[in-house]
Parts: sequence; C-alpha cells; structure tokens
Amino acid sequence: MPKTLQTTLVSDAHHSGLRFAKRTYLPRIIGLGMGSICVASVLITHPLHPLVWLLLFFNGFIWPHIAYLMAIRASTPFKTEIRNLLIDAIFGGVWLAAMGFNALPSAVIVSMMGMNNIAAGGKTLFFKCIFAQIAVACAVFLLTEVPFQPETTPLQLYLCLPMIIIYPIFLGNVTFRTSRKLAEHKQAIMQISVRDGLTGLYNRRHWESLLDNEIESHRRYHHKTTLVLIDIDHFKEINDNYGHNVGDQAIILLAQELQQTMRAADIIGRYGGDEFAAILPHSTAEQALRAMERLQSRLDNDLFPHHPELRVQISAGIAECREDQESAAQWLNAADTALYKAKNGGRNRIEARE
Repeated sequence: MPKTLQTTLVSDAHHSGLRFAKRTYLPRIIGLGMGSICVASVLITHPLHPLVWLLLFFNGFIWPHIAYLMAIRASTPFKTEIRNLLIDAIFGGVWLAAMGFNALPSAVIVSMMGMNNIAAGGKTLFFKCIFAQIAVACAVFLLTEVPFQPETTPLQLYLCLPMIIIYPIFLGNVTFRTSRKLAEHKQAIMQISVRDGLTGLYNRRHWESLLDNEIESHRRYHHKTTLVLIDIDHFKEINDNYGHNVGDQAIILLAQELQQTMRAADIIGRYGGDEFAAILPHSTAEQALRAMERLQSRLDNDLFPHHPELRVQISAGIAECREDQESAAQWLNAADTALYKAKNGGRNRIEARE
C-alpha cells in the first residue's frame, strides 16, 4: 500500500475513533452518575469501609472524564474507548456483587450497560462485556462473602426510577442523532457517486446507466425519445485567452442554462470536459431542435459581467432513437456523428441525424 494512502487511512481511523469517544462521553457521565445513585441506595444499608464509597464516587463521577481523556489522547482512540467500555462492565460486575445482587438496581445496571454496549459496538461488544461483568460479579461475590440480598426496598425503587426513565430516553436521542448524521453522510456519498463535482449534473458513468435504462424503456413501450450531445465551441481559446477560471465559469453557466431550458423530465449530464449530454424522453428530434435553439438564444446574452465581449457558443448533435438500434452505443454514435457534422459545418450549429 502506498505510504500516502496508508497515512490517510490511519488519519481517517483516528478521527473516527475521536468521534466515537466524544459520542460515548456524555452518556457515560449520565449513566455512571445515575447508576452510582442506584448502587448507593443499596450500599447505604450495609456497614462498608470508606474505600468502597471512595471507589463508588470515583467510578460514578471521576472515571468518565479519565476515560474520555485516555481515549482522545490515545494513538488508537477507538480501541481505547472499547477497552473503556469493558472497564465499565467490570466496574458494573463489582457493584452487582457488592449489592448482593439486589434485584432492581442489578437489573438496571445490567440492562442499561447492555443497551449502551449494543448501541456502541453491536452484539460482539455486548457479549464480551456481559461475560466480563458476570465473571467479575461472581468472583467478587465469592471472595468477599457478601450476603445474597435480592429484595428491593421502596426507597431503592424510587432512587432507581430516574435511571430507568431518563437514561433510555437520553441514549435514544444520541442514537437518533448519530443515525441521522450517518444518513446525511450516506446521502452525500451517493450524490458524489452520481453527480459531477463542478456542475452538479449527472456524471458520465451514471448518465450512461440512465441512457441504458431509457433505450430499454423505448424498446418496451416504443415511445419517442431523443438524445442530444452538446459541445462548447472554441473552449480551448476561452481557457487560453481568459484563464481556466473563466473556462470553469463557462461550463457552470452552460449547465445552469441547460437546466433552465430543458424540462424536469429530461436527463442532463456532463459527458466530459466541455461536452454535455441530454436525454429527452417522449420527445422528437424536432422538439429537441427547438430546445437547443432556445438554449442558444439564452447563451447569446451578456452573461459575463467582467468580460462583456465573451459569448458561449455551442454545437449540438441530435439523434432520435430508432427501432433498428441495438445498443445505447449505437444511439450515442448517431448523436456524435451529428455533433461532428455541426462542428465541421462552421460551429454554433445544431445538426440532427437524417
């Protein structure tokens, strides 16, 4: 793998890990903070060493910030955050045993941590953490000889209610915002894959796939459909005389004027460089010719404020789809032949295949 590509992939993975750590930071603060109250509602009924209370305070109110700092400062933030979630589960196992497996607080801790792990890492992380939690809980329970006390008092019930009500709503909101961002990113990627970056029109690859669809529709339903290839005249001279920035403006201008001139149902794409293509479903060559004449008329206006003498002129080749055409390539070739004829005929012309 090239070194530059490898560096890029490592950088992308690092930033992805940082985003993951930031997404889990606030849920950990709220979850562990409220969870420590649930645990305290049980521990307060037992005589305990002050170090146990200190450990509970550390886990509930200090550890979330340490975990976040560890993740964002690590060379691999994602792996570090996964390890932090495993540590959360281990702490949870300690508190399950310390509470003597008190029914409601234990169920709250297991279910809320499980919900968080599923949301963060799916089934793999969930099972990894739940096994660690159970193993630690059993080990601590056997080693410390904490009495088994599953009964839940009304006070413990009331102190667990905020965790039961608030945390799922909060985590659901975090998950919703994450899924919405992913959907937006997916939509943006889809746009990049089918759209030309400069003009916003369909790129050549996607436009050609739509051309294949159109010729199949023509064969099935036998409706009229017409193809137009458009080329900017003397485009190299525009670049040479006015610069590539003005050349790009001319391409963008033509794309905009095409969208204004053509119908919403017409399929417009940037075919490459200064060449454009349009499919006009349910249209004849005569209708396409009139559309191109309207486009030429629009382009004949003063469209470059800083260069009033500059006009964008086009040549166009029109080919109506015929029954004897066996492929989209033959249809394209017919339109390209008409465009070649327009170019050779003096440019700023529109030619239709006879």
